[in-house]
Amino acid sequence: MFFILGDYELNKIIDSFADAVFDIPDGAVLMIDGFAGPGGTPQNLIKALRDHGAKDLTVISNTAGLASVVGFGTLPGHTPVDIGILVDNDQIKKVIASFPVSPSPSRPTSFEKAYKEGKVDLELVPQGTLAERIRAGGAGIPAFYTPTSVGTNVADGKESRVFDGREYVLETALKSDFTLIRAHQADRLGNLTYRGTSKNFNGVMVTAGNVVIAEVDEVLKVGEIQANVVDTPGLFIDRIVKIQE
Repeated sequence: MFFILGDYELNKIIDSFADAVFDIPDGAVLMIDGFAGPGGTPQNLIKALRDHGAKDLTVISNTAGLASVVGFGTLPGHTPVDIGILVDNDQIKKVIASFPVSPSPSRPTSFEKAYKEGKVDLELVPQGTLAERIRAGGAGIPAFYTPTSVGTNVADGKESRVFDGREYVLETALKSDFTLIRAHQADRLGNLTYRGTSKNFNGVMVTAGNVVIAEVDEVLKVGEIQANVVDTPGLFIDRIVKIQE
């Protein structure tokens, strides 16, 4: 089945990674997926963004770049790529993340080095709160209360209220100008399936992005992805780029 609007046949496939990120401006807010495991990090989009050169970026991600030190999200035989290459290129001004440091103190990430030198800012967010702030952004919910972080530095300066005798902290929603994700399969309408740990944050990040760009392993014909296995419907996806072998 084909979807045609007038004489226009809907097709979200982009020819190159450079074309996919060409309009990301200086000062943009980005969500970039990536979890501790293969299948998650949109490495080719990150490299294209580095080459594009947009500056003063705010990046929302679960980690602040672990692939370069521990190989998370890196396929066998490939050089690890994460947002650290954007840090090294002086493109990032702020990171909003749950795990901003390397698990090995002797192998700090590029972000850790830049943060200690005062070159980049950090907003530390507990992982569950990060996921919920992104979900809220996609659902049109401006803020919510959570008991997580009460009594810690993370709660400093934030509004709090007591419900049923328990203190809660107000957290605001997160949205992005552009969201970059990695998926396994796609069709030209933008329907996606995920593999491995990319299922963790992709599902909420795509709802909170103004423009969502996916790099994918495989592009199938419309109808070849069964409806019951679609992880993200094409409604949320704007651009798709196939990874070339």
